[in-house]
Amino acid sequence: MNRKLAISGAAVLLAFALQSFTMKPADDGVMVKEKGTYVVNTTKLGKNVEGYNGATPLKIYIKKNKVEKVEFLKSQETPKYYAKVKKAFQNAWNGLKVKDAQKKQVDAVTGATFSSEAVIKNVQLGLEYYQKNK
Repeated sequence: MNRKLAISGAAVLLAFALQSFTMKPADDGVMVKEKGTYVVNTTKLGKNVEGYNGATPLKIYIKKNKVEKVEFLKSQETPKYYAKVKKAFQNAWNGLKVKDAQKKQVDAVTGATFSSEAVIKNVQLGLEYYQKNK
């Protein structure tokens, strides 16, 4: 009887251990999958990545391992300068395979260097997160 109980207990522990290795990471609000498209939100990932006036959160849309678009979320950056960054970077990574997008060198926008660098860093963080968690 004790041997059967010990074997049953070991089997349960083994099943639990195997399940924990095959489970997806807990939903941390960073990445969701919607209709075949992964959406990476850098609000939490890049909370310490600051432009001139604060964080520059983004949503990165990825489908079939290619960047579809980068969406700029609300920030505290100076609107006039951040508009220049948005215009320059809006399509900078579109259509690129994730690995190519990660390697892409993008020049900062003159007059908005801090904001530009923060956006670039957020894109890199988001793509790296996608690669590790897809």
